[in-house]
Amino acid sequence: GELSYVQVEGAFSQPNSGTCAHMLSWAVSATANCQDHDLLELYCGNGNFTTAVASNFRKVVATEVSKSAVAAAKKNFERNGVSNVFVARMRSEEFTDGWKNGTDFKRLEGSDLKSCEFKTLLVDPPRAGLDDETRLLLKDFERVLYISCNPETLKRDYESAKEEFEIERFAMFDQFPYTHHVECGLYLRRKDGSNKKQKVDEDGGDDS
Repeated sequence: GELSYVQVEGAFSQPNSGTCAHMLSWAVSATANCQDHDLLELYCGNGNFTTAVASNFRKVVATEVSKSAVAAAKKNFERNGVSNVFVARMRSEEFTDGWKNGTDFKRLEGSDLKSCEFKTLLVDPPRAGLDDETRLLLKDFERVLYISCNPETLKRDYESAKEEFEIERFAMFDQFPYTHHVECGLYLRRKDGSNKKQKVDEDGGDDS
């Protein structure tokens, strides 16, 4: 259905609404059939993609560092009847520390992280791309949806994960006609057998 968004003055937003609608449709299609697990989203902004794809997942936990963007995201979830999202105002590396190491962050109260089964990761980073810790975090997921405004850092980040993942879908979106700027969407799926060693170790060894 049609989505309605609150935009905050001075905060980041997709400027080309027509192209943005195509991007959202592509993201929804790419993440179809994921209702059996949960989504982790980093850099969620005003909930642009979160609002669109949330119904494809059991639960969504999203992070964003901007206070005004988090407030807008919550309004957008309410405005569009999205009720399965928990959004925390914190940096992606802070969340990773809380999730992986059990560090107690007050801003994560109510997220019930222990019950979450994250298999898909959605990232929409700034032009600088992913930080080192988040780049490593990709390898903990079965699927990754990467929205990029900089093809060069997208390539760099993909290169760091290409041994574990294969490209299932890719799209380019011309947000700024007549300029060299372009938005990209990349959907990665873990290669068959790439996590086999981890499973063997967990099972206590290979009986064959």
